[in-house]
Amino acid sequence: MQIKVLSLITLLAGNVVFSQTQQDAELLSKAKTIHEKAITIDTHADININNFTDSQNYTMDLDTQVNLPKMEAGGLDVAWFIVYTGQDELTPEGYKAAYENAMSKFDAIHKLVNDIAPDKIALATTSDEVRNLVNAGKLVGMIGVENAYPVGEDLSKIEKFYNLGARYMSLSHNGHSQLSDSNTGETDDIWLHNGLSDLGKEAVKEMNRVGMMIDVSHPSKKAIKQMFELSKAPLIASHSSARALCNHSRNLDDELLLLFKEHGGVVQTVAFSAYVHTEKHNAFNDVQRELYKAEGAKMGITVLDRDSIRNLNHEERTAYYEDLKKVSLTAEPKLEELKKEISPVNVEDFIDHIDYMVELIGIEHVGISSDFDGGGGIEGWNDASETLNVTVELVKRGYSEEDIEKLWGGNLLRVMDEVQAVAKDLQKS
Repeated sequence: MQIKVLSLITLLAGNVVFSQTQQDAELLSKAKTIHEKAITIDTHADININNFTDSQNYTMDLDTQVNLPKMEAGGLDVAWFIVYTGQDELTPEGYKAAYENAMSKFDAIHKLVNDIAPDKIALATTSDEVRNLVNAGKLVGMIGVENAYPVGEDLSKIEKFYNLGARYMSLSHNGHSQLSDSNTGETDDIWLHNGLSDLGKEAVKEMNRVGMMIDVSHPSKKAIKQMFELSKAPLIASHSSARALCNHSRNLDDELLLLFKEHGGVVQTVAFSAYVHTEKHNAFNDVQRELYKAEGAKMGITVLDRDSIRNLNHEERTAYYEDLKKVSLTAEPKLEELKKEISPVNVEDFIDHIDYMVELIGIEHVGISSDFDGGGGIEGWNDASETLNVTVELVKRGYSEEDIEKLWGGNLLRVMDEVQAVAKDLQKS
């Protein structure tokens, strides 16, 4: 009798496993179908101009989180390549250097779509262009400007950047710009403008006029509220998450999130682990750092802390990251074992932010971004080749095909259309 009972238990357990496997297969099949039909847009991917040359470029599966092979493997249709400039002194010399940096990144993106791989990827500047290119089977590149510091005090550069293909721009980054205070002011409670400068207020009007989306992902809360008051067009947050779930100054609190609902904009939830779950991020990073230090010591490589890395010049930093890459590859098997003991921030944590914002402000005002190659990446979506995993988790949570299409790009394209419609009206008058 005991044998029969054990056999029955074994049989039932087998049926449960079979049933679960069947459910997983059905879930994956459904997610793949939805993923292939949706236009998948990631609104924030940083670039290094050294990866846009004839000998080393995005047609190759480089050691970058985004490139064309990884986009194809993960079913990522559209990547917004970022013209990023770090904040420096507010001087004519600083503005000149920043402008030159920005132009080098515009040139790199244009080289990719015009010279390196025009058969594989094209630049889009409107929602119609995005849809037509995706329907034609091409990958799509779009351009966002992270930090308006390169504009200097010459707001005519906004239209120049627009004509070069930029369709969104943030008015500051880490550090106060000539146009806007940054979220980093929360650290020491020192502000330069108490929100937007007078020039920053004019920049908002000019961006409305030319049809460029205003990105609020780095400015201070007071500056963001002023942008909502001044802008005649909806705003976006190109890569931010919910502060209620992760209390980081880069995230948006409920008051700001509700302004997106009121004004019709969109928040592109970001897969940046420190902005998704700071405690899990710090706990895992501490363990990872100790592992890297130990493995690096065996290889004769000193693993530095963040402050030490910041003090390196460009050449030293480039060389250091090459060494760190060797350490990370060597440490990878041990790191995988560590993940069984201490979990890194993952796709489930990321989708928690989407759930929260959808509940608070509605499905029409939420989107998706990675911040790949700029510090972004989580377990399960650590490069563009893993993009399907995001859709799988959304299906698992009960989002419909229509919902997922909105989250992956429909909402962002709608806002872009609305911003360009406002510009058309302003230009008429």
